Amino acid sequence: MRRLRQLAERTPPGRDRYVDLLRALAIAMVVLGHWGVTVIGHEHGRPSGHSALADLPWAWPLTWVAQVMPVFFLVGGYANAASLTARRARGGTATGWLVDRSARLVRPTTALLLVLAAGATVATLRGADPTQVRTVVWFATIPLWFLVAYFVVVALTPPMYALHRRFGLAVPVALAGLVALGDLGRLLGPAVLADGNYLFAWLAVHQLGFAWYDASRLDARSTGTAGPDPRHAAERTGLRRRRLPLSRRAGATLVAVGLAALVLLTVVGPYPVAMLHVAGEKLDNAAPPSVALLAAATTQLGLILLLRGPAGRLLRRSGAWQAVIAVNAVVLTVFLWHLTAAVLLVGLLDALGVLPTPPVGSATWWAWRIPWLAALAVVLTALVAVFGPIEARTRRVSGPPGRPGSRPGGGGRAGAYGPTATALAVAGYAALVAGLLLNSLAPKTAPEPLGLPAPALVAYLAGAGLLRLLRSGWGSRG
Repeated sequence: MRRLRQLAERTPPGRDRYVDLLRALAIAMVVLGHWGVTVIGHEHGRPSGHSALADLPWAWPLTWVAQVMPVFFLVGGYANAASLTARRARGGTATGWLVDRSARLVRPTTALLLVLAAGATVATLRGADPTQVRTVVWFATIPLWFLVAYFVVVALTPPMYALHRRFGLAVPVALAGLVALGDLGRLLGPAVLADGNYLFAWLAVHQLGFAWYDASRLDARSTGTAGPDPRHAAERTGLRRRRLPLSRRAGATLVAVGLAALVLLTVVGPYPVAMLHVAGEKLDNAAPPSVALLAAATTQLGLILLLRGPAGRLLRRSGAWQAVIAVNAVVLTVFLWHLTAAVLLVGLLDALGVLPTPPVGSATWWAWRIPWLAALAVVLTALVAVFGPIEARTRRVSGPPGRPGSRPGGGGRAGAYGPTATALAVAGYAALVAGLLLNSLAPKTAPEPLGLPAPALVAYLAGAGLLRLLRSGWGSRG
C-alpha cells in the first residue's frame, strides 16, 4: 500500500489516467466474460467447455460492449505513441523502443508458456494422453490469440506513427476500407481476401489511439500541464490536424453513428448480431474482424468519450487511482492466466467428483454463476500472487506511471542501435509472432506431448531470447 501511495503521488498532472482505467476495466470484462459464459460438460468421460452464447441469443447485443478487444488496441495505440514519443525526446531510436517495449509483453508470456509446457511434459511422462494434454493447453492459451495481433501492431508502431503524423485520421479510414474489401471477399469470394482483416482492423483502432494521444497532448499544453512547448505554434497546428475530437458532442455523434451502422449491418445486413464467436453462424465478426466490429468499436469510442469527464473526476481521488495502478501492475498476468485458473478449478472439482454440469440457461446454471466466479477469483488470485511479480518487476524497470517507456539510461543506449540491431529486433518480433501463431493454429486435438507444438515453442523462445540479448546491450554500438 505504501508503494502504491508513492506511485500515485508521483503521477504527473498531465497523465491521462483514464487510459489506465480503461485497460484495467477491459481486462476485467474479458475475464468475467470468459468465466461467465463458459459451459462445463463432459465428453468421453472428461470435462469439456464451450461458450453459452449459442444458447443465449438475447445476450448477443450485449457483445457490442462486451467485446472489448477494440478498447485494448485503442489504449495500446495511446500508450505506444506516448512511450515512443518519450523515447525519441530523450534521444533514443525506434529500435531501442521496440527492444525495451517487448519486455512488458514477453516476460509474463514466457512464464505462462514454460509453466504450461513443463506441466504438460510431466503429465505426458506420467501416462496422460497427449491429445488430452493438448486440449487442456489449447484452452489455457486462448488468450495468446490477442497477443499475436498485438505483437504485430507494436512492431509496426514506428512506421505507422510516422504515417499518422503525416496523414492523421485518413490512415484509419483507409484501413477500414481495406477491412470492407476483405469482407466483400468473405461474402462474394475469394475468402482469402479477409485474412488481412486480422491486421487492418486492429491497426485502424490502434491508429485512433495515436490520435487520442495527440489530442491529450494538445489539451495538456492548453492547460499548461505539459510544460513549455519547444515547437510552439507549428507543432500545435500539427496536433490539431491529427488529433481525435474528445468533446461530449463528438462522443454522442460517434455513439449514434456506430449504433446506426451496427443495426444496418447486423439486423438488416448479413453480419451476425454477436461480436464474439457463436457456433453455427455463417460469418464471424471477430475472426477475422469485420466492418461490423469496427462499427462496434466506433460505438465504444463514443461511450469512452462520454464517460471521460466523470471518470477523470473519480480518478483524481487517491484511493481510486491507487486501485488502477495496482491492477495495471499485473494486468497482463491476469489476462494470460485467467483461463488456466478455469482449467485448474475444473480439474480439481472433477477429481473430487463435485463438478456441476447444469443445462445452459437453467435456474441451476444461473445460480452456479456466483460460486463459480468466486472460486475462479480465488484461484486466479493465487496465480497472480505467484506470477504477477514477473510483470510488476518489468514495469518498475520500465519506469513509474507518467514516464511511459522510460528506463535508466535507456535513451542513450537506445540511440546506439544500428541497422543490424534493427533487423535483429524485427526478426525477434517475427519469431514471437510465428511461435504464438503456430500454437493458435494447431488443432486442439493434436497429440502434443509438450501441450504446444514443438516448432511453436522453439520459435517463440528464439525470438524472446534474441530480444533479451538486445536488451542486455548485445548488438549495440555503444
